[in-house]
Amino acid sequence: MDRTLIQFYHCNKDIYCFSDYFEHLEYKSGLLYCPACFGRLKFNLLEAPVSIPCPFTNGHNVPCAFNIGSMLGPLHISEDDYSELHIGITDSKGLVYNYTLAGIRRDACGWEQCISVPLVQPDRNGLKEQWDRELEKFSSLDSWAPQRFYEERKFGSSCYGFALSFINHVRAIEGQPCITRDEFTGKFVLPRIKITSKYIKIYKEITKQGFYVADK
Repeated sequence: MDRTLIQFYHCNKDIYCFSDYFEHLEYKSGLLYCPACFGRLKFNLLEAPVSIPCPFTNGHNVPCAFNIGSMLGPLHISEDDYSELHIGITDSKGLVYNYTLAGIRRDACGWEQCISVPLVQPDRNGLKEQWDRELEKFSSLDSWAPQRFYEERKFGSSCYGFALSFINHVRAIEGQPCITRDEFTGKFVLPRIKITSKYIKIYKEITKQGFYVADK
């Protein structure tokens, strides 16, 4: 998903396309036309095209974060997709710890297109160092041995359980109350999944027909 989404307003509609749509038209004729009504495009300040931020980030570049990914690729990180998501926790250097059938993995690559939720403020260097120490110790516990994977799975996603258990481990050290799965999901995960789902829907439609129209 390396193409930039553009949104603009025309013919009483919000219209989305890839940025190279305009580049192609300008190269061919020097004129811009609406892909929905084929009218000539003349933008004022309020109607000018704006780029839509991509919800995916390189998880290895987001230290001390909760990462949401998919083994099938970023297009499957959507509320409209029923494939299983995978969860990981980054240390301060971007190494992603995640619980799998093989036990705890420490991935230096593979999370380049995921949803990242930063959990430590950038200026808290002391907490980052503590985070790294505790993450390494926590991931070495027998609770996360390969043979315990399906046992943990009975209570929900094993990788999510590992990540949230570690977050609550750090919160306890900091003297903060534990956060439940429902609380964490509702506050940090679902809002991002909804934004991502809309982005993916628009991206797929543009890929199929060249543009997407959202009626006002």
